[in-house]
Amino acid sequence: MKIKTTLLTCLACLCFSTLAWSQDDDAIKNTVNAYLDGITKGDTASLGKAFHPTAILRTFNAGTGKIQDFPVRNFIRNTPAGGAKATTKLISYSYAGISATATVELEFQDFKYIDLLSLLKVNDEWKIVCRVFSRVDHDVQVKGSAGITGKAPASATKKAVKPKKDDGW
Repeated sequence: MKIKTTLLTCLACLCFSTLAWSQDDDAIKNTVNAYLDGITKGDTASLGKAFHPTAILRTFNAGTGKIQDFPVRNFIRNTPAGGAKATTKLISYSYAGISATATVELEFQDFKYIDLLSLLKVNDEWKIVCRVFSRVDHDVQVKGSAGITGKAPASATKKAVKPKKDDGW
């Protein structure tokens, strides 16, 4: 009887954890799609739903040689009525715990944007908190190591580093 109860408990836990993963997958994709739909349809309500109110948009300004930040409220306010004439694609996403990343492409007639989105799960909702973007030519492809696992490089010392109270750990 104990074995049966234990097996049923384990099965229930597995079902609930699989359901939670599936819900996060769907919620992350829904948030990213709300962003992409907001851009292409000019839907500022969808953009407001996708972004956290304190989100920033960040890029490098080659003209000034500086990193340039834009508050999300300016980005939403300046979204063209009727939307931008672009095709969009969710290239990849990954998550663990309450943090996620997504890579998306917005292709326009003469160029495309590659966006690297950072998301956080805030009050059980996934929100974009940062958009780092590059304007690139059509032939530029996203490169990376998604899905590749490897051994971390050996450190020179074997001493374990203990986090301090104030360093964000």
